[in-house]
Amino acid sequence: MSTPNIAKEDILNAFNFRHATKEFDATKTISDDDMKFILEAAHLSPSSFGFEPWHFIVVQDKKLRELLKPVAWGAPLKLDTASHFILGLSMKAPMVKHDSEYIMHMMKDVKQLPAEVIELYSKFYREFQERDFDLDTDKKLFDWSAKQTYIALGNMMTAAALTGIDSCPIEGFHQEKAEALLKEKFGVDTDKYGLSFMTAFGYRKADPEFGKTRRDFDDIVTWK
Repeated sequence: MSTPNIAKEDILNAFNFRHATKEFDATKTISDDDMKFILEAAHLSPSSFGFEPWHFIVVQDKKLRELLKPVAWGAPLKLDTASHFILGLSMKAPMVKHDSEYIMHMMKDVKQLPAEVIELYSKFYREFQERDFDLDTDKKLFDWSAKQTYIALGNMMTAAALTGIDSCPIEGFHQEKAEALLKEKFGVDTDKYGLSFMTAFGYRKADPEFGKTRRDFDDIVTWK
């Protein structure tokens, strides 16, 4: 595979272009090819131990979008105007615990590791959960999964910005009520998956009023 040859200036321009778009141009639709590209960025994203503890629901049905509004106070305008709207799901404890069927499936069927490597990998993963990160509760395990899912979110937004597509990450929702809705109307097994974030994609209706603000570079980076 050839080494990517993307100009640094183009990448930084994409980061400067990206902003949390509050309202999209509802007359503009992202092409199927571009949306597949954005989702492929999630598909190819890294995750701890490479276990991919995520699932993404692309909500295009207008009736389902309407159902999300009462449980997502930060989303109504985006639900009305975004070309595509994604729910980022993260796996809960039964899926990602070191001795789960899913973890064994990932090692045996997806990664196709030899038996002796699976044994060693399982040992490392168990020690990681029980000793290194102290993932001893269901909430801690879900939060760990959510951290991995956010890597995919960042990559999707960056991929979108590189192609001139806007996005907005959304945490403005009531998690318990939203998951109850996902179970009832979206067919999500909420014993296995929880909602980490929502994300809207499309084309901005207007440019942001203010430029990007950040702390000084030296305030966030220390060299030793």
